[in-house]
Amino acid sequence: MTTASFVRLALCLLAVPLSSPHALAQNAERQLQGAKHNGNTLELATSDGRYLIKPYSANVVETTFIPTGEQADPASHAVVLAPVDVGARFKTDAKRIEFATSGITVVVDKAPFRISYLYKGKPLVAEKGGYARGDKFETIEFALDEGEALYGAGARAVGMNRRGNRFELYNKADYGYGKTSQLLNFTIPVALSSKKYAIHFDNPQVGFLDFDSRKDGTLRYEVIGGRKTYQVVAGESWDEVMANYTALTGRQPLPPRWAFGNFASRFGYRSEAQTRAVVDTFAAEKIPLDAIVLDLFWFGKEVKGTMGNLAWDRDTFPTAEKMMADFRQKGVKTIVITEPFILTTSKRWQEAVDGKVLATDKAGKPAAYDFYFGNTGLVDLYRPEGRDWFWNIYKDLKNSGVGGWWGDLGEPEVHPSWVQHGGGKTADQVHNIYGHDWARLIFDGYKKDFPNERPFILMRAGYSGSQRFGMIPWSGDVSRGWGGLQSQMEISLQMGMQGLAYMHSDLGGFAGPVLDDELYVRWLQYGVFQPVFRPHAQQDVAPEPVFRAERTKVLAREAVWLRYAMLPYNYTLAFDNSQSGAPLMRPVLFEEDEATSMSSTYLWGRDFLVAPVVEPGATRKEVHFPVKDSVWFDFHTGEKHFGGITEVVKPVEANIPVYVRAGAFIPMAKVVMSTRDYSTRQIDLHYYHDVSVAAGSGKMYDDDGETADAFAKGKYEIVRFASTYAGGKLEIGLQTETGKAQAPMERGFSLKVHNVQLKPRAVTVDGRAVQFVWNGKHRMLEVPVAARKQPAAKVSITL
Repeated sequence: MTTASFVRLALCLLAVPLSSPHALAQNAERQLQGAKHNGNTLELATSDGRYLIKPYSANVVETTFIPTGEQADPASHAVVLAPVDVGARFKTDAKRIEFATSGITVVVDKAPFRISYLYKGKPLVAEKGGYARGDKFETIEFALDEGEALYGAGARAVGMNRRGNRFELYNKADYGYGKTSQLLNFTIPVALSSKKYAIHFDNPQVGFLDFDSRKDGTLRYEVIGGRKTYQVVAGESWDEVMANYTALTGRQPLPPRWAFGNFASRFGYRSEAQTRAVVDTFAAEKIPLDAIVLDLFWFGKEVKGTMGNLAWDRDTFPTAEKMMADFRQKGVKTIVITEPFILTTSKRWQEAVDGKVLATDKAGKPAAYDFYFGNTGLVDLYRPEGRDWFWNIYKDLKNSGVGGWWGDLGEPEVHPSWVQHGGGKTADQVHNIYGHDWARLIFDGYKKDFPNERPFILMRAGYSGSQRFGMIPWSGDVSRGWGGLQSQMEISLQMGMQGLAYMHSDLGGFAGPVLDDELYVRWLQYGVFQPVFRPHAQQDVAPEPVFRAERTKVLAREAVWLRYAMLPYNYTLAFDNSQSGAPLMRPVLFEEDEATSMSSTYLWGRDFLVAPVVEPGATRKEVHFPVKDSVWFDFHTGEKHFGGITEVVKPVEANIPVYVRAGAFIPMAKVVMSTRDYSTRQIDLHYYHDVSVAAGSGKMYDDDGETADAFAKGKYEIVRFASTYAGGKLEIGLQTETGKAQAPMERGFSLKVHNVQLKPRAVTVDGRAVQFVWNGKHRMLEVPVAARKQPAAKVSITL
């Protein structure tokens, strides 16, 4: 077909009215009428519309269908990657069209019409029904292989392999949920497959994502309207899939280092005096603390009637600015809750009405309706007046000393369909991106007004790509019960696979007046190995460890100390996530293709294997050690385990089962009472030696913990570790890479080599013999590597 004839055909198709029978054609009836390779895009004209297929990279391809009579909508709320010309090859014959990058090949069968995708020559996924329009929803269907496991659809608790469920796409709180929950605060329109691909449906409007609930081998996306666009993302490994998906939707900026410390939080602290006393109690009990979180009592004395005040209640917090300054002197940040609801009884209601800040009804009047906290309006983030008004409140609070933000109820919790937003958008069109755009508001505000600082943005709802705004998500109002704990691994693992790697839970559980010290301790012990350590709950039972029974307090303190000791490792995980999208918590699936349904054991970074204790009085715990021929060591006892098998281990009170991969380097720091005092000048560097490991590697990333884009600005150091073992000789090298704007730090290491069976015959550092300590009982060798500014050191151990 010539270019001119293709254009004439496309214009004719656009003139076909929506009442045409072609507009409702199923894929079986859809006929290909023309094809053209236009630069980086394959354009297809069909009997009921046209397709635009274009690569974003060799491993990401986007397909858009534009029904006859509609116009293309180029706007994406999720995608930040720009399509590039990757030199895709175009080939056509009598039966099919091929549009191939070096990774993904798009195959278009001409009759019957069908679009399918291959990755490096192997079948990946194919449209089944493709696009169709029904009475309630527009749908896109894909064919699934038998046995193919599915993940995604946001935050749910239904089992790690989510195939067989139909998921509503409507962000919604599930108060007091336990072991299962079909619908939570993050509903993300992405499906990931055990075949190592993802399909992201690039449209935030409400609908459903059906993971083969009818058992007919169909993945079905159902939506009320909007874009008919999806991206296929592929990779040879899960690391590649994560990297490609987060390149498409954006990567999480490195949070401030204090975000990896301990938080004091509850619903809620009612006065300045109480808040000060809590901070002092943590110090007195020698439990480190980096932040205290204030719930809605900071702006009002009652739960109901005051939401939207968004200013300090001076009766109860008379010197809030001095309080926050005093906390900063102690290394403690103050985080305050904010909500997008402005009650008609709040002090700012009239101000919001006059400023045209609020969403409206169809008549253009401020939309007001009842919900739990009172009669309310909703800040309209889709009007410049609403965005500017809200940001100026944040800016003033930031300038007065607030250190971080808690955005609550951002689903929005109650959001009637009749509510109208700026730009002619309805509530149902923007509901799922409201929290996303709220985080964007704060993130962009920091870039404009506080460009050198990293924001902390704790949010309860979001969308695809929310991670690029620095959003720290949490799993909502989980019950204080064993079922509540049991669901948390799955939720965090799944969200990490979908780009939001900081998903975490209210440690100890939130909802219900339950006093269960064993549950509390086990939840905190799990919390050491998940992204944010933040005990939080209703105040009937204290969530803070400092107010628990003595034995519980001791065990909680040990968990917090371990969390702080692991800061170098954890901060390096966060750096890796910011660079490649690798989740902090990773499913065993990332190591073994067969582990399609496992969440009870997971990886913390690459090198820790974690098996939380999630049942009361547990005397046994089943642990699967991944990867045949690998070796794992008990983090607490040093006991050796072999990969590729499942074992039953006996839990102990002091910790949960945690294992380290042979060949791993684990940098650890001295415990401090706040990350303000954290330093990497002296590091305990643990290396897990085994004769089966010929070479190992690792690294430690460091910066000042607060400068935005520190890595890009060259204000960082990376110490790279490497090991080789052969012929009874173990060599360990340390090499420091310094950013262009960073002066090298004088840094020393205490190298602790695990699993050294016999006392070494010789140990040298940079060719010189040194004194060392070998503990035969624990099979531990300690070698001092003196503080130095030199970029490299080499330790040789003759065994």
